[in-house]
Amino acid sequence: MIIAVSGTPGVGKTTVAKLLAKKLGYDYVDLREFALKHGVGEMKGEELEIEIDELAYHVEKDLRDKNVVLDGHLSHLMPVDQVIILRAHPKLIGERLKERGYSKGKIAENVEAELVDVCLLEAIDENENIIEIDTTDKSPEEIVSEILDLLNRGIKRRIGIVDWTKFYDEILPYLKLGGDDEWA
Repeated sequence: MIIAVSGTPGVGKTTVAKLLAKKLGYDYVDLREFALKHGVGEMKGEELEIEIDELAYHVEKDLRDKNVVLDGHLSHLMPVDQVIILRAHPKLIGERLKERGYSKGKIAENVEAELVDVCLLEAIDENENIIEIDTTDKSPEEIVSEILDLLNRGIKRRIGIVDWTKFYDEILPYLKLGGDDEWA
């Protein structure tokens, strides 16, 4: 079984994916490293631009009959059995990405992506089995316990549980609405 753990940068994908893999006894696969190992994509500045179809081919070919937790913000676009979309309050995303040294533009892009459900909407286009998890104010252990509980109960689809629109005013300072010098 291939389980994809996806979401906006800063939601906790890597921590949760590694812990989930350990608890299940599955192999952990970092999708970015997997792409580089298979020569998929090319570096543009500091970002790896990936050809999704080519990467999906390699995932299908190399991982199909294995028990794997696939970690990456594109993993929901891969041929997998179950997608876990991690969500976090966009303000929390903004703060985490600031701590990581992301540019204002990248912070704004990712905060907006979380606000408008980009990863979830993409996953819905590609997959039937999607579980959405709000990670805000939860430890990685609590998140993994929630995932395992849902899977053990046979729940394969749970979406629509997160709505950040009521927090728009809190999120506004992280959005780049009028230019580079709008927020510091």
